[in-house]
Amino acid sequence: MPRSIFDFADGGAEEEYTLQRNERAFEELELLPQPLRGAAMRDQSVTLFGKRLSMPVVIGPTGLSGLFWPDGECCTARAAAAAGTAFCLSHGSVCTLEKLAGATAAPKWMQVFIYTDKGFTRELVQRAASAGYDALVLTVDNQLLGNRERDKRNGFSIPPRLNASTLAGMASKTGWLWRMRKELRHITFGNYVKAGETARISELAGRMASLLDPSMSWSDVEAVRKLWPGPLILKGLLSPQEAATAVKLGIDGIVVSNHGGRQLDGAPATLEALPPIVDVVAGNAAVLLDGGVRRGADVVKALALGAKACLIGRPQLWGLAVSGEAGVAHVLDLYRREIDRVMGLCGISSIAEIGRDTLFHKASRSAP
Repeated sequence: MPRSIFDFADGGAEEEYTLQRNERAFEELELLPQPLRGAAMRDQSVTLFGKRLSMPVVIGPTGLSGLFWPDGECCTARAAAAAGTAFCLSHGSVCTLEKLAGATAAPKWMQVFIYTDKGFTRELVQRAASAGYDALVLTVDNQLLGNRERDKRNGFSIPPRLNASTLAGMASKTGWLWRMRKELRHITFGNYVKAGETARISELAGRMASLLDPSMSWSDVEAVRKLWPGPLILKGLLSPQEAATAVKLGIDGIVVSNHGGRQLDGAPATLEALPPIVDVVAGNAAVLLDGGVRRGADVVKALALGAKACLIGRPQLWGLAVSGEAGVAHVLDLYRREIDRVMGLCGISSIAEIGRDTLFHKASRSAP
């Protein structure tokens, strides 16, 4: 891929401290093998929001997947369906939510934001309900655009500016350019195109930014709760106090997330923020996690701290960029095989057996 597009996905906000902390936090936790427990047969299936998934890994929402492979969102959704897990469509997808809904019958979640135009928030929620989405993911940590300095250095824009630098970068990536030759002129934010209005992505991008609402509050969350009849998941919480409020308002799921380190640089790693939120939720909502989940062992560590499943973003984009649907399928298979191996080596037969005793507690090093 051209450097600017790679960095659009790979980069974080400012110095990228939070992005790095997300990954390093997993390094600080160690697994405790217990081989004599016996785990010849292992089952990593989980049930989330009434749907049984084959593994505790869900494809999280990533905008503009169609920049990485033609029809990228539908390719990813089909791979998730084949793997027996759920897929969450980004509000900023290239395809429309209705097109994605027709691509697969597997569990599908839809991401929405709180917008200054409350009518547009209502419209997206109602469209998701009409299209048969299984859950709604209300993302609350994107009320202002993060300061993503890699994008500024690269001159990244939507659509890409065709100056000498970007043209040279694209021309040097012949495989990507050949695949995308027909797609680039049609890249748009499908869910924001209205009948009779322009579909030009440059204008839509400006409209999207103007719709972000830094004044959003719990009353907006309550309004969405009243609109949406199915499972409602709140994504972007790091505060136990906010998690407790979410439970009181009838939120079904919480994604402990810092937007992959792409919003507030200096926020805590999601793995570090997870245990207090699990404790305060006390089983009254499903707690999920994203950010820094790069291996199957990371998934097991998050589950040991109380998460029900993990969402992945960047890893599935790399699979998509390499080989489309087959690439995403390969990424999910890697996670599946790694989770299975960790479970076997730790003497774990089912996801329900994973708990804090799955982790090696450093204080025990000094014990006799």
